[in-house]
Amino acid sequence: MDKLDRSILSILQENARISNVDLADRIGLSASACLRRVAQLEKDGLITGYHANLSLEKLGHSVLVLVHITLQGQSKEMLQDFETAVGNIPQILACFLLAGESDYLLRVAAKDVADYGRIHSDFLAALPHVMRMESNFVLREVTNRGLSADSI
Repeated sequence: MDKLDRSILSILQENARISNVDLADRIGLSASACLRRVAQLEKDGLITGYHANLSLEKLGHSVLVLVHITLQGQSKEMLQDFETAVGNIPQILACFLLAGESDYLLRVAAKDVADYGRIHSDFLAALPHVMRMESNFVLREVTNRGLSADSI
């Protein structure tokens, strides 16, 4: 990966909807050469997808909760059971397997505190093999970004 590839990645992180012609102009390549580079970055797995960042608040979900989960054990079956169950709960936006005090970190969206209480009692409390759960309410998002192309 060279400087041009890093520039492509950086620009696409800012605006994944940029046209190939505009992207090519910004990095100083022909449109066809730029398209080939983007296709190669996708093929190599450096670009894994294009996403729309949605406003949870405008979609009626003004509460974001980070939930630390500790399981009763860490057998392959326990981890698999837990991860399968998490995948079936649409309010869980992200799930991370951790090394450290907790086993998992969940990012959960709720309409309000009462809705989170319902999600907690109806879904989270029913997750398999959970020994301990700690909920942390997000007060404000300070930053939320991907890896900068400059740090590659």
